[in-house]
Amino acid sequence: MAKVELLMPKMGESIMEATILNWNKKVGDKVEIDETILEIATDKVDSEIPSPTEGVISEILYEVDAVVEVGKVIAYIETEGEEAVTEASPAVADTQPAVGPSSNGHHADIPSTPTPQVEQVPYVPQGEPAPATASVENRFYSPLVKNIAKKEGLSVGELNAIQGSGANGRVTKRDVLQYLQHRQTNGAKSTAPVYSQPTVVETPPVQKQQEQPLSRPASAPAMPSFTSGEDEIIQMDRMRKLIADHMVMSKKTSAHVTSFVEADVTNIVNWRNAHKGAFQQQYGEKITFTPIFMEAVVQAIKDFPLINVSVDGDKIIKKRNINIGMATALPSGNLIVPVINNADHLNLVGLARQVNDLANRARINKLKPEEISGGTFTLTNVGTFGNVMGTPIINQPQVAIMATGAIKKKPVVIETPSGDVIGIRSMMFLSLSYDHRVVDGFLGGSFLRKVADNLEAFDVNRPI
Repeated sequence: MAKVELLMPKMGESIMEATILNWNKKVGDKVEIDETILEIATDKVDSEIPSPTEGVISEILYEVDAVVEVGKVIAYIETEGEEAVTEASPAVADTQPAVGPSSNGHHADIPSTPTPQVEQVPYVPQGEPAPATASVENRFYSPLVKNIAKKEGLSVGELNAIQGSGANGRVTKRDVLQYLQHRQTNGAKSTAPVYSQPTVVETPPVQKQQEQPLSRPASAPAMPSFTSGEDEIIQMDRMRKLIADHMVMSKKTSAHVTSFVEADVTNIVNWRNAHKGAFQQQYGEKITFTPIFMEAVVQAIKDFPLINVSVDGDKIIKKRNINIGMATALPSGNLIVPVINNADHLNLVGLARQVNDLANRARINKLKPEEISGGTFTLTNVGTFGNVMGTPIINQPQVAIMATGAIKKKPVVIETPSGDVIGIRSMMFLSLSYDHRVVDGFLGGSFLRKVADNLEAFDVNRPI
């Protein structure tokens, strides 16, 4: 029988490792081609990994919660054959560019990927860590280990002192948990500062810099949290932790400023009400307000391209592509931002299809990693929740995000050739949060006003 190697797939250009969330199959189970074998998580998205072949699971090399590098063998599948082969999961092929026209009409070449060698990692009995080979200065810690360290307030010094039992002396989750248990049961003192009862420790300045806890900067000690017997403690799930870290990082990175305008969207409301039935019948898609708002944003970006940039140190990177992210609420209450690449190449029908497809697959956790990365500008609709306006946080490394509020009918002064009159109009607030390091008030305010002008200029007689 042949033995097929199941590899940890590459889930995007910047993804170098993934965490195993769950094994759907166990040793001895039969699998079909494309049948889900396991679920993994990266810092961007959770994914189901299908089987590349038909056979029987003969060996599983990593347990749940293990952090595995891309390209490593994670399991073996025995098949009816004569020679052992190495096959990556189909998920790898999905994220690699294919030869031929892509969705944006361009061509890409498939980079050659060498077949990774099977690394033999000896079993290390509990309590007998393998000698560390990584230097303290350049020691690698997995995202899982870092999250535990942040949660428990472990300092860099404490992490460096832990002997790792993983490959090349890497510190594993088990190593950290054993250390924490030993510290609690034996009263071992942590080198991390105790925030509730601060003490003065005479150490050299360099040592103080190294001993700062990973969970928070030294200048911002956390306030103690008090709970009563009536309080409910809810542990953050993995996605909520990622969102929390990303939001805090964004506020620390960018100087946030928010501008507001109010737009008259009566023509849009009337056009949609008149054509939504025919639109769905003709194109098989519902027409919501989101693709219409997105079309107005794309047009404004063409007029103000410096809103479609990112910052790298003291350099401003002007993006050639216009990739619009749309914040999407999930059933769990969490938020994810799928991206419509090259939105300026799509008409209203194309935008509607992309918006509906990405939103539907986001809610059932079927997005691919490349579909939530590469955004250059983000649109969020706070009006979905009945809010009239919001001050959204910038989705790094972008420099601007726009929120659309709820559409409300209001009495408005309307200017006419014969004089001003008061009429009932459908009005909506737009808010733009932008990075004041590179986007000044003139640019941010002018861009937002242009989006509003585009919406107000919508042709009510526009054909579908």
